Amino acid sequence: MLFFKTVSFLYLRYCLIILASLTAFMVGFDLMGNTVGLPLSANLLIIYVVYKWMYAVDMMLPISLVFAFIAALVELIRSNALTAFYALGYSRLKVLVPFVFVATFLILVHILAHATSFARANEYADNLRETSQVLTPTNNLFFTHEGNYIYFGSLDPLTQSAHEIRIFTFSNGILTEALSAQEAHYEDRYWVIQKAHLIRPPAALDLKGKGIVTKDAQTIQVLHDFRPKILDQIYEGKVNFTIMDALDAKKLLKMQNIDLSKVTSSLYRIFATPWFALMIILVVYTYAPVGARFVNLSFYSFGAILGTLIVWGVLFMGGELSNNKTLSPEVGILAPIVLLGGYMALRLSRFKVKSHKNLSKKG
Repeated sequence: MLFFKTVSFLYLRYCLIILASLTAFMVGFDLMGNTVGLPLSANLLIIYVVYKWMYAVDMMLPISLVFAFIAALVELIRSNALTAFYALGYSRLKVLVPFVFVATFLILVHILAHATSFARANEYADNLRETSQVLTPTNNLFFTHEGNYIYFGSLDPLTQSAHEIRIFTFSNGILTEALSAQEAHYEDRYWVIQKAHLIRPPAALDLKGKGIVTKDAQTIQVLHDFRPKILDQIYEGKVNFTIMDALDAKKLLKMQNIDLSKVTSSLYRIFATPWFALMIILVVYTYAPVGARFVNLSFYSFGAILGTLIVWGVLFMGGELSNNKTLSPEVGILAPIVLLGGYMALRLSRFKVKSHKNLSKKG
């Protein structure tokens, strides 16, 4: 237990130091680059910095876990503490347990944080910089739902209201009804229109038939489960989804012939990408020397950090290409993770075999 606490606290200390340094650099760099557009209000500026810091934590936590592991491992090797642990009977895999436990716990916390508005921190910060508001109305939304064509002149996610609504209903490619209204509110999983004007064209153009029918209607419910956040994010092409928003969007829109690659990409980046940190930790450990006399620690640290940055860069590039629909989410995000996982499994299998042979020779 003492061994577990000692190594865990050492690792956590480096995690906090490196994460604080990287996030401070990101936030400071952003403030310098956007000095002119920052909110003039001190309160809004503080909120902006907090949101940018949350976004920086989202970006830098996984890679901070790897850098902290490298720093902690080098300290253990340089101080001969790692050799002492082996001499006390701890196997090489058992020494790895505290690192794996802490990294897994922090990755799970990182994933669960995306169930909250933490996932949209960068979007909120950009809104504050541009309009001094956390949530901004979306204008001129035009989309389809169950064969109908819907137009919202403006959508306000904060008040869950829309203005200048037009809904065109078709049956077998023929317009059967046109609805217009000034305002709608999202209530009880429906968009509720209190006053609407309906226009119904005749079924057939006949001189003796009926003409266009107009009607004013009260309290009409439309667009079941089309929550304002889903409308705002899907049809504006945003990529900062919370877990529930992304799952609801996939469930609601999978039958609407709408490209949901950005939603899929967002889910993969939330659930799959952070685990690259744990995989790299395991790979780096398989190359770790037993003591400082057997390898140049500076060269080892440089190689580990460089390899980590290359992998992180590839994953980041793949995620961006997936968001831009250049690559499919499976190719841009899942494939690199699977390849990294395969290499990790190969290294661990060789590592176990080597450790087993060494124990057999000692016996």
